[in-house]
Parts: sequence; structure tokens; C-alpha cells
Amino acid sequence: MSYHPNFPPSLSISPNTTADRVDDEFGISAQRDAIETFGIAGRVWEAALAMCSYIDSMNVDAHDLEFDPPFFDDGSQDYGCPTLIELGSGTGIVAARIARAFLSDGVVIATDLPDVCPLLERNLHAHTGSLLTPDLSKSGCGNMFVRPLSWGNLDHAMLIEREFGFPRSCNRLTHVICSDLVYFPELFAPLLRTLIHLTSSPYSDAVNRTYARIVVSYKVRSLQKETPFWAAFGLWFAFHPVLFRHRRPLRLSVVADDHVLGEDQTFVFVAHRRPESMSWEIPQSDQDLIDGVGARGTSLRKADDTFETLLFMAMEHVE
Repeated sequence: MSYHPNFPPSLSISPNTTADRVDDEFGISAQRDAIETFGIAGRVWEAALAMCSYIDSMNVDAHDLEFDPPFFDDGSQDYGCPTLIELGSGTGIVAARIARAFLSDGVVIATDLPDVCPLLERNLHAHTGSLLTPDLSKSGCGNMFVRPLSWGNLDHAMLIEREFGFPRSCNRLTHVICSDLVYFPELFAPLLRTLIHLTSSPYSDAVNRTYARIVVSYKVRSLQKETPFWAAFGLWFAFHPVLFRHRRPLRLSVVADDHVLGEDQTFVFVAHRRPESMSWEIPQSDQDLIDGVGARGTSLRKADDTFETLLFMAMEHVE
């Protein structure tokens, strides 16, 4: 990619007006200023609001939607002190919502390109105050960190790995959060590489089959361009959609329906690493990775059809 990923040619985007109902750090005025300085990282994207709704649903008394599966599976895993890494955090709206929902019980590492980290730090400090912790030695449950992590950059990932000492009983990586990250084909392989790395040893315990859960919110923009990512992703990860239903009539404070699963072609997927993939050879070529080389233990090119099947099922449901 010859241009900065946050400043593509002919960049012309405006703030997300729906987000003006949330905190000032993520409102229209703040987005307008951030877009000028940080490009596409400064906008609150639609799928991020779907993720926020999913996270908010953990507070049953304050949310009108019920999700299946819930953000945390009830009793299926002993999360202890959950540790979450968010990729491409951008403005930090999702990380901030996680802090509001349960940061007292967990650790959140918000990541993005090095030159976007100042935006993250500013917004999260304004939103969470003392919870934003630069010094790991003073950390524990109830802390948030901002760290650089460029997709495909194994040095960045290894620095986080060493700093946080994965795996540790108190800091086992439990979730990888991805909001609206599938858009530029040039970034598909680096993103997939990072997801594979974060679900490999030492982040995951292959012996006991404890892998981080990947939670992806995704808005369809160009199926022709975006389907190759899902065809490659499905080879390494088993994934399924998050479903929702209303508990009671909506109140005005709830995020609009068009930012929740299935509406306006916006989806939330939950994924886990395929155990058999832990022994597969990861190709060095980005094109080979997207073409399925190495997956299923062979050098043949291949694709997974989970995403296309889910789309057909969604279309049948609408009809």
C-alpha cells in the first residue's frame, strides 16, 4: 500500500451523526476535528455502534436487547480477570464502552497505528480518567492501556506479549475485539496474520484448548471486495453470527436498530481458532494467506464458504 491506510486517495468522509447521542469525545464536533488530523481513524463507524450495543447488553437492567451468545458465555469458561485486546481502536468508543460495562473486573488493551495512539489516549483519558494506566507495574484488574499494534507487525504483537507476560493466570487473553476493520483488500492479510498470532501460543493454551474469543462487528460495503477476507478467515476460525431479540419496547436511549445485527447489513460474529489449525504452516506471502495456502495442512489454494452460507440464510430470513 503506497498511501497511509488512514488517508486513502480522495478521502471524503463526514462524522457519524448517530454517534452524537454518545459522549462528547465521540460526538460530531469531536469526530470532525479527529478526521482532519487522523483520517478514517477519527470517525465513529457504524459497526462500532453495533459492537457497543452488544457490550451494553451485559447490563440487563439498562438495555432492551438480548443477545445470543452473550458477550461473556454464562459459565462456559472461567474468565477470571478477563483481558481484552481491541484492534484498530480508532476513536476508542468501543474500548470506552467496555470500560463502562465491566472494566472493574478486567484489563483492556486498546491498539492502533502508532500515530493514532495519541487520539486513543486523549479520548480514553477523558472518558475513563485514572483507569487509563501507562505503567504495567501498577496494573491489575480494572485497568486500561493504549499500545501501538499495526496489523501484520509481529514486532508490535511480541512487545505486547512480553510486556503483559502472556500467558498469566491473571492476564490470559480472553477476547480480541474487531469493529469495522474489513474494508481495504490490502489490509486483509495483515489483519488475518495478527488474528492468527493473537490466537497462537503464548496467547493461547493449545494443550488445554483455551483460545481467545474473537468478536467482530462488520458492515457490508462491497461483497465482491470483502468476501475473500471471510473465505480465508473461515479456514482458520470457526465463526457464527450473534442473534438478538427485544426484551421490551425500545426506549430513546437505546442505539437504533440499524446498528444491530442484520439491519442495514451490519453483523456481529463470534469466532474461535480451529484447534487443528495450530499445526498449520502460515505462508509468508500475503496473497497465499488470503488464497488459503497452508490452511488444512496443504499448499493448495482453497476457501471457506461459511460467510456465503450465512448471507444466503439472512436473505431467506428477510424474504
